[in-house]
Amino acid sequence: MSRVGKMPVAIPQGVDVQIKDDQISVKGAGGTLLQPANALVKVSNEDGKLTFLPANESREANAMSGTMRQLVNNMVQGVTKGFEKKLNLVGVGYKAAVQGNKLNLTVGYSHPVNIEMPAGIKFETPLPTEILVKGADRQRVGQLAAEIRAVRPPEPYKGKGIRYSDEKITIKETKKK
Repeated sequence: MSRVGKMPVAIPQGVDVQIKDDQISVKGAGGTLLQPANALVKVSNEDGKLTFLPANESREANAMSGTMRQLVNNMVQGVTKGFEKKLNLVGVGYKAAVQGNKLNLTVGYSHPVNIEMPAGIKFETPLPTEILVKGADRQRVGQLAAEIRAVRPPEPYKGKGIRYSDEKITIKETKKK
């Protein structure tokens, strides 16, 4: 059986988990998240702990039990603590600002780049060169951070661009004569 799938998911106080035939819903202070249920995994709620067992002995069911367990664990963490990604802007004149429900990026183009804030996701700019993407859904937070980074990815010669705060950029040496 999957090592990750063997571990139960503890449900903290204030979190409500509903298990139905076709979906699992987790409701908490951070909002409500839904996950489609998989036929290869049996989910049960016992004494405030969720357990995930493969429905049969197939390799796919074994792998899917660990996957479902981690997805539901991320949902429980998301509605209690939430997830956040931090991006840094490196470059002369590069800055970001939140205006209403849009993120306005000035990153060296002839025009500012505006990114809409989807429901359930929040942008913050503690400094003009820092962006915080916060939300309850881990996948959406990571995807939106990747889309913001794709506006101006870091280039390898000077390191200018938008990068994750923990990302290391290897700077290339220029061509020698």
